Amino acid sequence: MARALRGSRAITAAVITPPVRCAIYTRKSTDEGLDRDFNSLDNQREAAENYVRSQQGEGWEILADRYDDGGFTGGNMDRPALQRLLTDIEAGKVDRLVVYKIDRLSRSLLDFAKLADLLETHRVSIVSVTQQLDTSTSMGRLTMNMLLSFAQFEREMVSDRTRDKMRAARRRGKWTGGTPRLGYDVAPEGGRLLVNKEEAEQVKAVFSLYAENPSLVSVSQELNRRGWRRKCWKTKKGRLHNSSPWDVANLRRMLIDPLYAGLMTLGAETFPGEHEAIVPKAMFQKVQDHMKRNRRIGGVVVRNTHGALLGGLLRCTACDAAMIHSWTRRSGRLHRYYVCGKAQKRGWSTCPTKSAPATEIETFVVDRIRDKFPQDLATPIWDVLLTPEKERILKHLIERIDFDGHRLAVRFRTLTAEAS
Repeated sequence: MARALRGSRAITAAVITPPVRCAIYTRKSTDEGLDRDFNSLDNQREAAENYVRSQQGEGWEILADRYDDGGFTGGNMDRPALQRLLTDIEAGKVDRLVVYKIDRLSRSLLDFAKLADLLETHRVSIVSVTQQLDTSTSMGRLTMNMLLSFAQFEREMVSDRTRDKMRAARRRGKWTGGTPRLGYDVAPEGGRLLVNKEEAEQVKAVFSLYAENPSLVSVSQELNRRGWRRKCWKTKKGRLHNSSPWDVANLRRMLIDPLYAGLMTLGAETFPGEHEAIVPKAMFQKVQDHMKRNRRIGGVVVRNTHGALLGGLLRCTACDAAMIHSWTRRSGRLHRYYVCGKAQKRGWSTCPTKSAPATEIETFVVDRIRDKFPQDLATPIWDVLLTPEKERILKHLIERIDFDGHRLAVRFRTLTAEAS
């Protein structure tokens, strides 16, 4: 029998190792130099490819898809290539994630914790080429957390230094960026504002109009009647921000901006700016006095201090705008209304609905809901509830309420009721 075994044919089993699919991810914070033939992303990918090839004996192979994010910060996950990579990981197309350095993947501990959880769920490990890091081992995971902590610390330190520099520049009156203002253009080299003469004339006219007639609605209507628009400008990346019509909100922001009086702001502080003032200080102060006086004696109070129940639910269908709670006192009596938001900003003539009495609409809505959901709005219980609790119940039952000046349509979560 032994002789038979010696003469038998030896049989060996070949063990086939499945390939380890490696996705290479690269990132650069700025887009500077990306137009070169060989840039930072290419350098990162070349180093990663060489590393993967050195592991071919272990079955590692490079996926053909490229995941390159040029000009994206590592402080968040809003990166197109990263999102595409995560989609492929969830689809089971990746076994190893290879990066040049761990901070190329993320500089945020919170974001990385989410990434690590996703990668662990799909059994994908991370390999850092220059840091000898492989998260398939416990020591690699410990090292990764330490490196990431330092990466986040470095990012936060850079952010702090940048903010300090911007604050110092503001105190010296320099322009440190932001939305360009009507009347000014940013100098080609940056850091300072240049007066746009054509727009500056419009700015002076706007302040003069308000000084003569201190009504935000009237002035915004007059500006739109003249065909004047807000600032049109283009970002460094070439994105165009078109001009838009005037309304009460953006007109107010312009009229209280100290920039037009030649000042720069830093929080509540103001400093002399390097730019030329468009509005004389006397005119600017006159406008501020009018604004303060109007806030004291007029203006719509939108806080829910008088029991408004339908805030956030009632809409003007003619203007497709929210209706805002307002009130006034006449002969010692309180009168409440729901006012069309667009009519409030652009004037009553722009809206056929304008306003509606609050008590009548609220009573109608509550009665309709009581018919449909008697258990939720039983009268004895409803009458003793506080306004915030009543609001919560209504928003739980109602999706929206449409009002066109003649008909009130209540759209419930499960059905629709209409009435004139």
